[in-house]
Amino acid sequence: MVFAYAAAILCAVCYGLASVLQSIGARRVEASESIDARSLARIATQIPYLVGLGLDGTAWLLSLLALSRLPLFVVQAMVAGAIGFTVLFAALFQHLRPTGRQVAFILVLASGLLGLALSGAPEEARRTPPAYSWGMWAGVIVIAVIGAVAAKNMRGDKAAAALGCLSGLAFGGTALCARALVADVSISDLRDPLLWGMLAYGALGLIFFASALQRGSVTVATAWLFTAETVVPSIIGLTILGDSARPGFALIAAVSFVVTIVAAVGLTLVSPPME
Repeated sequence: MVFAYAAAILCAVCYGLASVLQSIGARRVEASESIDARSLARIATQIPYLVGLGLDGTAWLLSLLALSRLPLFVVQAMVAGAIGFTVLFAALFQHLRPTGRQVAFILVLASGLLGLALSGAPEEARRTPPAYSWGMWAGVIVIAVIGAVAAKNMRGDKAAAALGCLSGLAFGGTALCARALVADVSISDLRDPLLWGMLAYGALGLIFFASALQRGSVTVATAWLFTAETVVPSIIGLTILGDSARPGFALIAAVSFVVTIVAAVGLTLVSPPME
């Protein structure tokens, strides 16, 4: 169990550093009017972005280790702590020094994430109902359509927030698919639709996050990404996948959800100007 928690914490560190490196690479390419394949291809040639992708892959593998032993909302909450590492690494590599309000909101966010982590009851992953695969694929379509509209019609930090949120939902979808695949012991079965759904969600997450980083602050994009990636999969885990809070910790879990959302919105409102 200690190994699972350690994997989740290291996962957060990797995601935080990856976000900043991807931001550096994405900001080197001028944002297009909409999601454009040529613009995305140019981003993919940037060394910092590629290194960030490698860290993302490492973090994802670590998250699988954690998901095999811990409830979704515990893993996602700890992974969402990457926003704190993002602010730290942004200060080191992009000279975006956190403001006093930012630090305050990060501490509030940390308290919410800690509450979510402590309220989880360690358990094995459980099998999912047959309709689960269809629901996950419906989510792929909905996120793709909304993301395309948002990228075309929004600019600045509003676009970063919207696309970051959609990216978080997509990456949350990969966690939901992975959780089910781990439970079914079919993560290497190429015939399983959840495997392909996981890859589709991953692709959408990368595309929308790169677009968010082109349009606004890395802190805004990352705050909304990790909020969406934490809250939505956690609710699905609790209501569908059989995850549960420790006895007597249900209220703490509920309050921690609200605190996490408020802190992420606060980070969006007080993000420092980009350089």
